[in-house]
Amino acid sequence: MNYDLIVIGSGPGGYVAAIRAAQLGMKVAVVERESLGGICLNWGCIPTKALLKSAQVFEYISHAADYGIEVKNARADFTAMVKRSRGVADGMSKGINFLFRKNKITVIEGHGKVARGKKVAVTNQEGKTTTYDAQHIIIATGGRARALPSVPIDGEKIIEYRKAMSLDQQPARIVVVGAGAIGVEFAYFYRSIGTEVTVVEFLEQGLVPREDKEVSKELGKVFRKKGIKVRANTSVESVDTSGEGCKVHVKSRKDGKTDVIECDVVLSAVGVAPNTENIGLEALGITTDRGLIEVDEFYRTKVAGIYAIGDVVAGAALAHVASAEGIVCVEKIAGHQPDPIDYNNIPSCTYCVPEVASVGYTEEAAKAAGYAVKVGKFPFSASGKASAAGAKEGFVKVIFDEKYGEFLGAHMIGNNVTEMIAEIVAARKLETTGHEIIKSVHPHPTMSEAVMEAAAAAYDEVIHL
Repeated sequence: MNYDLIVIGSGPGGYVAAIRAAQLGMKVAVVERESLGGICLNWGCIPTKALLKSAQVFEYISHAADYGIEVKNARADFTAMVKRSRGVADGMSKGINFLFRKNKITVIEGHGKVARGKKVAVTNQEGKTTTYDAQHIIIATGGRARALPSVPIDGEKIIEYRKAMSLDQQPARIVVVGAGAIGVEFAYFYRSIGTEVTVVEFLEQGLVPREDKEVSKELGKVFRKKGIKVRANTSVESVDTSGEGCKVHVKSRKDGKTDVIECDVVLSAVGVAPNTENIGLEALGITTDRGLIEVDEFYRTKVAGIYAIGDVVAGAALAHVASAEGIVCVEKIAGHQPDPIDYNNIPSCTYCVPEVASVGYTEEAAKAAGYAVKVGKFPFSASGKASAAGAKEGFVKVIFDEKYGEFLGAHMIGNNVTEMIAEIVAARKLETTGHEIIKSVHPHPTMSEAVMEAAAAAYDEVIHL
């Protein structure tokens, strides 16, 4: 009942922290109230990518003639897609269980709460509470779908992402509220298999509003070509679910005009709220800001021996961020001297088609920070590999500091760019300059050549434009 470390939550922050702690010789336990792997493996990152792959395969089949292949009577089986997605998620969850056994990590099932004296009280499904002692406790309880007052989630007609990937039947019409990563990924999935989709976004920029403006504009152009309706700079005033379907009352923030969009289901995709209620914070005096636990650069709370990582602390609610935070936190606990995370070098990825990936400053943000910039852009329409793949949409855009050549940021939209962004993350970590990217020979033909070409474009050395 005594541990060096107890981690509350087994998502990508919690399970990675636990495994790293075990590698460093600690006796570790993990408290989990649902399935190992948390939201990411069971209801987020992994199963959504399985659904998106099904949609992409169906798109390929639907356009098989473009590749010289004849396919007749292809149809999307929504139920089978959902079943495959759930199977992939289940397999990943079992994989975490294997890793825990391999690293001799104890799994405690139930709802965990921190208590005075470095204790964790765990209540199981039968209501029995058992208390465990630990030298260190990491809170990694993750997040959940945030709800708007005007879009109250009822789980039937107004749903969140968990329900969106496990509906009993495919809706004919869906309204997606929110155009961030979750919103556009589901918009792409449902439209690809034939659902009529409307995306409503509060911010003026429209789709993926936190990305570079040129990326947002390009994705909007592609989505409209796919038949997805996009209503940017628009608020949802209310949703009427009294009838057979839904009536979504929207209002333009530009001219104040109101409108009603009819649909079968409304998906609320307006962000993530931290799971910090009912885990004992108040009793210990652990402070929060808008529900987020306040921590230092090594994820220490104001109470000695208690830490917090992932979606419950400030920063991007991303699986790879939580994992990185967990490793830094545990290595600091073990007496190592890890570097604090550079949050300006965290990659962001959106897995619709075309994909979106970015890291570092946008052009606008770099200028606002006082940099004089060199900007290079290379369209995939000029890429031989993209033409051969039938994926000519999108571009790579790179931003350098004019004075020293510092790699300030990169923004990509196109086929497989989520696999390409890691090159930029590593380059920025190693303080690589624009000229070093230009002189790094990239294989031909590949999509990644666009990084080299974009860097060359920034310095007026581009060959293929």
